[in-house]
Amino acid sequence: MKYKILIILLVVAFIGCKNEEKNNPKIETEHNHTQSEPKSENKKTLSPHTSAMAMIGDAHIHIDYSSPGVRNRIIFGGLLAYDQVWQAGAHMATWLETNKDLEIDGKELKAGKYGFFVIPNQEEWTVIFNRNWNQHGKDDYTENDDVLRFKVIPKISEEIKEHLEYKVNKTTETSGTISMSWEKVTIEFPFEIK
Repeated sequence: MKYKILIILLVVAFIGCKNEEKNNPKIETEHNHTQSEPKSENKKTLSPHTSAMAMIGDAHIHIDYSSPGVRNRIIFGGLLAYDQVWQAGAHMATWLETNKDLEIDGKELKAGKYGFFVIPNQEEWTVIFNRNWNQHGKDDYTENDDVLRFKVIPKISEEIKEHLEYKVNKTTETSGTISMSWEKVTIEFPFEIK
């Protein structure tokens, strides 16, 4: 009998608390406030999502990437170790899409969408096109999925490029260049439309 009375008292107390919470807007507001803080709309994105593209003849070349900032850091040989694969952007792997076959470094890159990776080095960089374009960073990167690899010599500048930037430049109706610049380094390579 004691247990039944105790259970009834607990149920009544619980219902009473719930009714007070419903009838007191201050309690409800405070409760909602602790659930989620409003996000500041003035907060600047550290690595904005952006793209570079160009039409060269009938070829449409599109590079999609997130653009991290230098923010007073040493990037190459510091934040990004030399001789290790990097997704050439922030967050998701950078990708390149072309609707026409390209010739790069004397090799064919078939029309399609590819992950774009690099291996930075002080002397030369390895540029990589990988069939796995949809991956976070380099988490799922595997060399077995590479479809094209070649070397380029980096150009070093005294001026700092604060945010990573890609450019696709038209040089003729059937050729162009792709460049990537960040911190004090620029790499660039030519391509031909097949």
